[in-house]
This record gives sequence, structure tokens and C-alpha cells, in this order.
Amino acid sequence: MSHEALARLAAERVDHRFKGLPPDADGLTVGELTAQRRNLFTDGFTTPVLALSAERLEHNLRLMETYAARHGLAFAPHGKTSMAPRLFQRQLDHGAWGITLAVPHQVRVARAFGVRRVFLANEVVDPAALRWIAAELAADPDFRLVAYVDSVRGVQLMAEALRGSARPVDVVVELAAGEGARTGVRTEAECAAVADAVAAVPGALRLVGVAGYEGEVPRASPERVTAWLRALVALAVDFDKAGRFTGVDEIVVSAGGSAWFDAVAEVFAEIPELSRPVLKLLRSGAYVSHDDVHYRRLTPFNRVPEEGALEPAFRLWAQVVSRPSAEQAFVNAGKRDAAHDLDLPVAQVVRRDGAERPAAGVEVTALSDQHAWLRTGPEADLEVGDWVGLGLSHPCTAFDKWQLIPVAEADGTVVDYVRTFF
Repeated sequence: MSHEALARLAAERVDHRFKGLPPDADGLTVGELTAQRRNLFTDGFTTPVLALSAERLEHNLRLMETYAARHGLAFAPHGKTSMAPRLFQRQLDHGAWGITLAVPHQVRVARAFGVRRVFLANEVVDPAALRWIAAELAADPDFRLVAYVDSVRGVQLMAEALRGSARPVDVVVELAAGEGARTGVRTEAECAAVADAVAAVPGALRLVGVAGYEGEVPRASPERVTAWLRALVALAVDFDKAGRFTGVDEIVVSAGGSAWFDAVAEVFAEIPELSRPVLKLLRSGAYVSHDDVHYRRLTPFNRVPEEGALEPAFRLWAQVVSRPSAEQAFVNAGKRDAAHDLDLPVAQVVRRDGAERPAAGVEVTALSDQHAWLRTGPEADLEVGDWVGLGLSHPCTAFDKWQLIPVAEADGTVVDYVRTFF
């Protein structure tokens, strides 16, 4: 990545755009504020404030680096989870092949910070976006982008926009995870038709492999997911036997969200020898922060505990602003601050006068725009002014509510800030 572009993040001025940061930090650069090593709890941070654990973040980065290497997988973590260039850099430093992204805007962010390998897990048919991609490829011979194709019509639209490009765009045929799944080609015959369409426009597109997302398998189970992954591998084998991967140095076979990467590792280990080396590309993204509900429940490490365990790195700190009855309290964080599309936040700890204890008897029951509704049982010792630490579910909709996120060590010392671009 571009160290100059990352350095510009540290030169950005702190101001009213960044909620939760100390008001008296206005005018400082992010780098200057970082150097002060302020304490999250005692040095002016205002609630609500979302923080990342420095220790848990590093643990998760190391764990997935080790996991991918152990299983012979290349790793392109899904950047749409965080859209944070500093985290992209740390993922690359921990062995990532590149960064996966979902839409052209996200690719523009990655390129602005010098990311050289992008897996675009979507079919792009917007002419302006395709022309921009072609210009990036022409300007930087070290830039590689691999994108989905999932229809003959899509291939035709891409070829039309890319006519006259200096370099073809590398593409992989996306295999759908079954009827009712999100995107992707449904049948083998349709896959072949899409591949034929790519072969018909060699100057615009180049077929380099196959891919898909096993998280969309209907009524997902280990058996169903494994069966679909084997179908994906079989498609790659069939394409190779048919001579469809001409002019490429390696064949890309890619899958892997955050719920079934153990199945991906198992099935990709079975890929037979093909005419060219195979890039076995895993794309899990939520691992970087993990979470306290959804992915804690679904993570493959529950099935293979001997491989390790991810640790939830997010905590949203809010303050009790109302205690209308013994059974109810309200804190000042709501839908604008907390992910809530899959699960409600979970009350974990309470801080008062510098002491921290479990949030016994405290349950989040609903969210308003700026408030969380708490049900408090007889054992709940909660007062107006207390800080409540909330665990979150679904990192992809937690990062996007915060533009500048402090990274704090266990004692509250803030050692870094993560800038997001959504």
C-alpha cells in the first residue's frame, strides 16, 4: 500500500465530524492525538464511543494468518467489513494476498491507498466504473483486479465498456449457491455459456477461474456447504479440461465467508492438479473484529476449537442517562451508533468510579435512534452516569456508523485510530 497515503490519515484534523472523541482535541491531527495516548475512560472521550481492543485485533489478525498458511490458502479478506485502509494494511502485513471488495466505490478507496490486488466479488456493468478500472489497469502494471461475471448479458455490457482497453479485466464465473441464492450462474450449461461469452471478447475480458459464496447455500449445513464447494471445484476442473483458461499463469478458485471457511479449507485441499497452479483464495472478512453474537455463534472455530478462537474486538461504550424505574434504564447509544440488523447489542460490563464489573441483570430490549432500552432485574446495580459496555453483532454494520474509531489497550490507553470510508 501507499505509505504516503496512509500518512495523510495521521495528518487529518480532528473536529466535529468524529463522534465520541474528546472535544478539547479539536484542531489536533490524528497523529498528534495518537501520540498523547489518552485514556478512553478518563481523558475526555464522550459517550457514545465505539472502541476496538488493540490486543484482540492483533490476535485475530495473527490467527487468520496462521490458519490460511496452515491450510495452504491465499487470503483476500473482505474489505467491505471495515472499509478501513489502516486495517487493510495490517491484513496485508499479516500475509493477505489482497483485499476483497464489493462495489467500484470500495475499489476506488482501496486504490487511493495503493492496494495492488483486488478481488471484486460482484459483476460490474456500470460503464463509468469499468472505464475507471480500465484506466487504473493501464496506469499501473502492478495492479491486478479479478471480478465476477454471472451472465452473458453482463459480459456483453462489460466488453462494450472496455472496448479498446490496454489490458483485459480478469474475471471468474460466479457459481450460484443454489436456487434462491443471491447472485451467480445457476446451471453448468449457463456457466459454459458465460465462459464462451468471455472467450469471445479476449481484448476486454480474460477468464481466470471460478468463484462463489457458500454462505448463500439454502438451509446451510456442513453437508450442503461441502456439496456446493465440491461443485465449484468440479466446475474449475471441467473448465480446465475444456481449455478455457488460456493465457493465464494461475487458475483462481475462490470462496469463503466468515461462517464456513473450515469447509472451504477441507474441500480446497482436495483440488486435483490442474494445467496451471491454483490460487485457492479465501475471502473471510468479519474475523478482523469478530463479534459478540452472530459470528461468535457461527464461527468455524466452534467446530474446530483445536485451531484456535477469534476474540470479539468491538465494544460500544454508552452512558446511563435515565433510570425511570427499578425495571428500566436508558443509555445514550441507539441505531445511529450500534449494529442492529441481525441482533441487538449485549450489555457486558458496567463502569463506575474507575471500577468495572459484569452487567448482571441488564438486558438490551430495543433501540431508538439515540437510545438503547435496558431491562434491569433485581440484581442490576445501575445508576445515572454509569458507563455500560455493549457487545455488538455483525461487524459489517458496526464499522459503517463510525468514521474514526479509537483502538484501546486493556487499561484504556488509546494507541491508534482507525479511519473508515463508507
